[in-house]
Amino acid sequence: MALYPGTENELRVPQKILHDAVVAIFANCGMSNSDADTVAGSLVEADLRCIHSHGVLRAPDYVGKLRHEGVDPTGQPHIAKEFGNLAVVDCGNNLGQIGMMSAAQWCIEKAQEAGIAFAPISNSNHAGTMEYYARKALAEGMIGICGTNALPTMAPWGGKDKLVGINPLGIAIPGGSEGDFVLDIALGEMAHGKICVFAQKGEPIPETCAYDADGKSTTDAAAALDGLIRPIGGHKGVGMGMAIGMLSALMSSSGYGTETGNMVDGPSPGRDSQFFMAINVSALQDINEVRGRSDEILRQIRQSGRAAETEQLFVPGEIEASLEAQFHDEGIPLNKETISDLLTAAESVGADIKPLAELAASHAKSNAS
Repeated sequence: MALYPGTENELRVPQKILHDAVVAIFANCGMSNSDADTVAGSLVEADLRCIHSHGVLRAPDYVGKLRHEGVDPTGQPHIAKEFGNLAVVDCGNNLGQIGMMSAAQWCIEKAQEAGIAFAPISNSNHAGTMEYYARKALAEGMIGICGTNALPTMAPWGGKDKLVGINPLGIAIPGGSEGDFVLDIALGEMAHGKICVFAQKGEPIPETCAYDADGKSTTDAAAALDGLIRPIGGHKGVGMGMAIGMLSALMSSSGYGTETGNMVDGPSPGRDSQFFMAINVSALQDINEVRGRSDEILRQIRQSGRAAETEQLFVPGEIEASLEAQFHDEGIPLNKETISDLLTAAESVGADIKPLAELAASHAKSNAS
């Protein structure tokens, strides 16, 4: 991944100001302060790590879901079924972040005893970026693996109907001095939310990412939103997307593909699903030895030969970690459309986000002068 185009001219928002604003918005939608904090944490951390497709860009859409589109801001997750170190977590038709955090906590606790635990989430909704949850296992010296359904935006290979989601997968493996391995990938060449950011900026997308409504390759972000996302690796990406979606849906009796909704009418509330798995490294290997071997693997990648035009080799999660440190110091870059949408969403629910509003006004004034 890399910085989005035009970032250098954008408002830089301190993490706390942004987090507090988003918490206030969701709390005024009827969520508890604790749940509002959980959802805000997911979105703001995505922006902090430059994953703007799953950042506060999503907040206005979430407000619509919570207030008018059938998602329950007071829904509480609970264990619907349990068998040994397996469980189905019912999200209570709240936002997916609430169910995913509950499943992650259950799996991590269970894996302390059983070595491994797996929990699909039912009655759920959009959950944000997967790495946010996979990384929760790292603090306990565990491997975190998770995935989610997404609204169908890809066609079967060679087809034209939207039947398969880009269904992201997150994997976090603990490391040592070289850092952790953190993989978060969708099975499409570009996430729908990322295309939305390019559309906001009026910037073209790479030519290998999407098709228009006629099935022709396009660099027009608006045309791509009406068309199809290109799967990574051709038929392999479609197959992997199906697998992630089926692991989420079939094990939780949730919707799959078009059963979850569509990109025109939106998602069907409570039909989404995810899964989380925790693996206790210490149950099989000494955690310090695993961290050391992980370091060796990452060094091997970073120190290997580079192609002629390549300045540096990166491992999964390294760029995001570097940007997280940078944005923590400099503030999170947000475009004017995202800021405007946040202010409008706050006004619609009567949330006081004065610090963010004042920061945005000052930035607009300085740009105008």
